[in-house]
Amino acid sequence: QVQLVESGGGLVQAGGSLRLSCAASGRSFSTYTMGWFRQAPGKEREFVAAIRWSAGSTYYADSVKGRFTISRDNAKNTVYLQMNSLKPEDTAVYYCAAHSGTYYYTSDVYDYWGQGTQVTVSS
Repeated sequence: QVQLVESGGGLVQAGGSLRLSCAASGRSFSTYTMGWFRQAPGKEREFVAAIRWSAGSTYYADSVKGRFTISRDNAKNTVYLQMNSLKPEDTAVYYCAAHSGTYYYTSDVYDYWGQGTQVTVSS
């Protein structure tokens, strides 16, 4: 059974940092594209960041570029999202996702999803 389990969310003040982790199990995701999405109350799920299997290719939404860093450890089957300089508008449930293709931007291409982890940034 394939599972993606996120952790690391929480409450942080504006300007602070959090590191999210997404642990994958049930198969190796070393050749998969891994993505992070987020969904705030009343809003649609939106792309945050993605990393391709080579780990040399990373992609970010403009709203997080320069503040967030995505990385992966294929040996641990884990992907990370380091979030710095957090803002109240970053408050959302963050989801990890995986798919075997190379396109990364839209949620409908992803085959596997985690349950999400809440990130709340206070002003």
